[in-house]
Amino acid sequence: MKDLQILSPDGNSRVIQLIDRSITLGRSSNADICFPDDNGLSRQHLVIEPKGGDTWQLRDLGSKNGTKLNGVSCPAPTVLRQGDRVMAGHLVLVFDSTSTKAAKALMLFDPVEDESEETSSSTVVTSLKGVFRRDEATGGAGSRFFSDQVAALVQAGNELSGDRPLPELFRYMLDLSIKAVKADRGIVLTVEDGDLVARANRGEGFRISSAVRDRVLNSGESILVRDMARDDAFRSRHSIVEQQVRTLMAVPLQAHDRIIGLIYVDSPSLLREFTKDDLDLLTVMANVAAIRIENARLAEIEQSRKLMARELEQAAEIQRRFLPGAAPKLQGIELAGHNAACRTVGGDYYDFFPYPPSRVGMVLGDVSGKGMPASLLMMGLQARVQVLIEEPSDLAAVMTRLNRITAANCPSNRFISLFFCVLEGETGELTYCNAGHNPPILVRADGTWEEIQGGGPVLGILGSIQYKEFKQQLGPGDILVIYSDGVTEAPNAAGDEFDVPRLAEMVLKHRSAPCADIVKAVNAAVDEFTGGAPPSDDITLIIAKRV
Repeated sequence: MKDLQILSPDGNSRVIQLIDRSITLGRSSNADICFPDDNGLSRQHLVIEPKGGDTWQLRDLGSKNGTKLNGVSCPAPTVLRQGDRVMAGHLVLVFDSTSTKAAKALMLFDPVEDESEETSSSTVVTSLKGVFRRDEATGGAGSRFFSDQVAALVQAGNELSGDRPLPELFRYMLDLSIKAVKADRGIVLTVEDGDLVARANRGEGFRISSAVRDRVLNSGESILVRDMARDDAFRSRHSIVEQQVRTLMAVPLQAHDRIIGLIYVDSPSLLREFTKDDLDLLTVMANVAAIRIENARLAEIEQSRKLMARELEQAAEIQRRFLPGAAPKLQGIELAGHNAACRTVGGDYYDFFPYPPSRVGMVLGDVSGKGMPASLLMMGLQARVQVLIEEPSDLAAVMTRLNRITAANCPSNRFISLFFCVLEGETGELTYCNAGHNPPILVRADGTWEEIQGGGPVLGILGSIQYKEFKQQLGPGDILVIYSDGVTEAPNAAGDEFDVPRLAEMVLKHRSAPCADIVKAVNAAVDEFTGGAPPSDDITLIIAKRV
């Protein structure tokens, strides 16, 4: 039975067992593997189908963007091999990926009572640093090693410098290693989530000493056992006798200062015993390979990051379309609004709802948290608000119902603060309801200011809360400032916050200017106060002036 591992751009993965029937992938709900939100997929993109025995075939179904196999376009039906990577849309499918379970079937680690017993006269230990120190200590005599083996290193450099997918890279690395030191068999293991996973092997039934394994992985040392028959630590082991292993080497896959796995090779024959030069060569080759592996992994991570960034930009564009493009124009009222997310997408929401002849509803909400989770909750809030406040006659009833719906759908660790009001242009009467939001500021034409008090708790915590409605009066020239805490809590380098008095003073200073200019002045003041540092929270403002 084969398996198919599916890797999605968000880092999640799942494994599907392939059991004697075709598996289709695409955006359509009729596909066996359906990813409806992946716009890189066609409705029916590809099929993986059995071809008899234990063989499976990949076939593109005429998809718009095509299918790639190990980075190469694959328009024709192709038989899949273990470790092949299929790229479709934004997904990566790994065919018959070698799992930890499979690795354990290939190898076992022999326990030891005392780690010190693994070192004897037949055992040689070195490290990557030791290879070069040896050259220095012999006054250049060690350079003969590099002269004798330079062809193997050049070939390794050429083969490993290409743009191969990781599964193919592991196979090439093992083949080069076995060929370079004339071993009979070998295995490449990498550390994945604390377990050693076999990534490529020639041969099977490996029995590796736990002490050798731990010494290679923990200290970065390379180990050579010249003749296990002469080594007291090994010759009494039935597993070694059964395998007829006579000489072995284990070297670390070391990328800079990080050990990501090991290469193990052995041979049943002493016609050619592994030498110290072989150990040095394999150590250097493993280091070259480890750096190439890390670079390949980093490239995959970077590709996923770019994909995620593109998707976030698309999400931000969708979110921006849910916010007002421009403030409505009404008799007796001048309006302006502004929103800037501290990340690509944000959790603040504001909107205007004009009612004839000269009334306007204004709403500003702040979802707890940042980024995509807050953005999704914000869009859900916007949809509910649009339905509930077409022309409200009782703001308290609207807020109570909105809270009941939010509490039923909001995660337990999230909540929403919301201020909703209706301003009458002819009379200046302001009716409002506040669900745990920052008290708005009322800047008077005579140069005074005050915070509008009165309200209830945030939305989404208790669904049984009954909210109350409050009223205020705006005279000609009075300005209402509704804001999110990203404005007043913006910090400077000393840790001080912009705070409410600074916001009120900035609006007072520019109270004779148009509302759009007041918004610009506030944003400029916040930017100057924070020294131009990136905002730590979403910034949202509504300025309403009675004219």
